[in-house]
Amino acid sequence: MQIASGTIVGGKVVVDGLSLPEGTVVTVIARGDEIAVRLPPQQEVELLDALEEADREEGISAEELFTRLKRFG
Repeated sequence: MQIASGTIVGGKVVVDGLSLPEGTVVTVIARGDEIAVRLPPQQEVELLDALEEADREEGISAEELFTRLKRFG
């Protein structure tokens, strides 16, 4: 997994300094005040903990994640 910042240019996300193969599926989380996401306090704590964990690069590899997800069909 890689995390990078980008900018919308011509309706497309442009990411500087990151080269991904054509067809790569990505998730985009937009910053800004236009759309506010409100979470219950417990979910906010869980999200912040998960982000801190990702920053520390703890957890499992993407390959292991996909292997585990395959068990569910």
